[in-house]
Amino acid sequence: MTIALALVAAYMVGSIDFAVIVARMHGVDIHEVGSGNPGTSNILRTLGRGPAAMVLIGDTLKGVIGAYMGAVAGGLVGATPTNGLSHWAFAAGFAAVAGHCYPVFHKFKGGKGVATGFGVVIFTVWQVAFVSIVVWVILARFTKVASISSLIVILLAIPLAIWQGVVGLSLMWMVLTIALIIWRHRSNIGRMVKRDEQTVPT
Repeated sequence: MTIALALVAAYMVGSIDFAVIVARMHGVDIHEVGSGNPGTSNILRTLGRGPAAMVLIGDTLKGVIGAYMGAVAGGLVGATPTNGLSHWAFAAGFAAVAGHCYPVFHKFKGGKGVATGFGVVIFTVWQVAFVSIVVWVILARFTKVASISSLIVILLAIPLAIWQGVVGLSLMWMVLTIALIIWRHRSNIGRMVKRDEQTVPT
């Protein structure tokens, strides 16, 4: 029962859409401006860096909190993948990302899940998170396309996680999380193929 509650709670936390909230604070419906995606990149393009930073922090914290809930339910808070971090931390992290992508509070119309997924990685394998953010910044600077940078870093996270000892059910949940994020980027991938993807403001 505790595990089930943690998974539901993680999903509910993930369903809190900070892009929608921040946009409304500025009198904007984020679904009606820019790309229409309720995420950090669209907020950045339409409202600027300050609001985008608020959304990024909020969405990242959802992943951290979701994974923490799973770790508490699994009874192994403070452990690492190599010394037994419960796979429920990764499972609850997946639930948080699913909530972000399909939020119950916003008619299941959510974002792409990158920031929330990053929060999960921060809690579970911070070394992977550190490498990922460095690589993302470098790629975003040179490609000027956030989605390309995000997808490359997301795929890179799998071998990095294995390198850090993430195996078994933990790895399975991580792969499912990454698969969900990639699925949410399918429209971006289509635009990349056509070389029509939007750039990152500088």
